[in-house]
Amino acid sequence: MFELPEEVQDIRNLARDFARSAILPGAGERDRSHVFPAELVAQLGELGFMGLFVPEAYGGAGQSVLAYVCALEEICYADAGVGVIMSVNNSLAGWPILAFGTEEQKQRFLRPIAEGKKVGCYALTEPNAGSDAGAQQTRYHKDAAGNYVLNGTKMWITNGPQAEICVTYANRDPQLRHRGVSAFIVERSYPGFSVGKVEEKMGIACSSTSELIYEGLEVPAENLLHGEDKGFSVAMATLDGGRIGIAAQALGIAQRAFDLAVIHAKQRETFGKPIAANQAIQWMIADMGTRIEAARLLTHKAAALKDANKHEPLAVQQERCGRACSMAKLYASETANFCADKALQIHGGYGYSKEYEVERLYRDARITTLYEGTSEIQRLVIAKSLLG
Repeated sequence: MFELPEEVQDIRNLARDFARSAILPGAGERDRSHVFPAELVAQLGELGFMGLFVPEAYGGAGQSVLAYVCALEEICYADAGVGVIMSVNNSLAGWPILAFGTEEQKQRFLRPIAEGKKVGCYALTEPNAGSDAGAQQTRYHKDAAGNYVLNGTKMWITNGPQAEICVTYANRDPQLRHRGVSAFIVERSYPGFSVGKVEEKMGIACSSTSELIYEGLEVPAENLLHGEDKGFSVAMATLDGGRIGIAAQALGIAQRAFDLAVIHAKQRETFGKPIAANQAIQWMIADMGTRIEAARLLTHKAAALKDANKHEPLAVQQERCGRACSMAKLYASETANFCADKALQIHGGYGYSKEYEVERLYRDARITTLYEGTSEIQRLVIAKSLLG
């Protein structure tokens, strides 16, 4: 029998209580209105969820990565849009500053992110640099004072319209591809920073996604993260850990879809009996439940590996944890899509109606196989690791 540590169970239960009392009741309305849930984000910050695994010395809750994924699953069970805001803040904005930042950068930028006083984002993707992250066209150069000037456009940036602190990437010469990429910490108040088009998305609608436009964006020299030409390693290490967050998000969606399917199957009657008595429905339920359990074990294993190796050099962490993170993300995201599809099928025509929650879950699940590395990229990473 596998038991979560007591302290992890406490965090999970706190997240579950908050998610089901404060987040779940308004999920449908947020999906319709597309309004960013600022009040909920502030409450998540007060509870410590916006910097769960960040040490207390930098404003975080000082919990494990395992506690983080368990809490995130519960938040996403209620609303995956709210959950991804939390995930990006922890995994993509907070973690690279924690892992690569100077002491001054951690106190100045990581602390307000971890405390939930400021929202963070991660700006890597560009119009021509998605899965091929090394194809960064955003350029930087140094000015006479030794500071950095960035020019370019980022796209699909989660939290983009609200984020006050942004971990972003630029290339000193696009011909160098990944060898010329550097990482920077940017504040939205800097001259030359603006928010571009805000996307109308298929799902996770309360989570804002936008372009970020840099036009002569002035970045102080001390905001360089990890050193020049080292940005690609920062990006890849960050995505490696961030995939655990998306696995947890997918788990929350899958579990909610499963629970709603079971309830409906027991209540809906055809030909004088509940549809749960039909073998076809039973097999769907069995497959959903089995896949969720397998996905959860993969996700918990990846998180436990991250915790066990957190004091090792980053190269060692990636070697020991990278495959597990990709397996968790791949399997959990495809499980979310499978379960949302089967839940809708079990609901029949009702499931196709926006009156029923499974319709939203079906849309929310779709993104999980795309961002932070598509399923195809995860399979490449896994195969490369298995084949040596």
